[in-house]
Amino acid sequence: MTVPPELTQLAHRLIDHCRTNGQKVTVAESCTGGMVCAAITSVAGSSHVFHEGLVAYSNEAKVRALGVATELLEAKGAVNIEVAAAMAEGSLARTQADVAVAITGIAGPDGGTEDKPVGQVCIATARESQAVMAQEFHFHGSRNEIRVQAAARALQLCLTAARA
Repeated sequence: MTVPPELTQLAHRLIDHCRTNGQKVTVAESCTGGMVCAAITSVAGSSHVFHEGLVAYSNEAKVRALGVATELLEAKGAVNIEVAAAMAEGSLARTQADVAVAITGIAGPDGGTEDKPVGQVCIATARESQAVMAQEFHFHGSRNEIRVQAAARALQLCLTAARA
């Protein structure tokens, strides 16, 4: 996979910061399908920072691998800031990382609804002893463009969380 240059640049910044501060990062992805992990691992020296990444694409994987409550998924659906927060918390709890970022969304071109249109993406970050930060975004473009935009925002938010 060729990583877009904007993602590589963001990953460099994240790795530089985390390496300087002795921090480890974990990633839980859904709609980006490993793009954030690919961006991070495309940078030499990422092994000093990157703890692990998981693509939990199905709801079953979110429950089994990240501990997201089935009831939450049934009540809110997979694309929700509460689900993104639970993914980030679950990823952090299951690893020895210092910072977690999680992404869930609808990249399209199908799958959107009036309530949850294509391009709706929820991203959350978690750190030990800090409140989870979760936000909803609406990206536009093709499936790949939405995924790249979501991955870029996730890397930015992960860096922000690491600096907090």
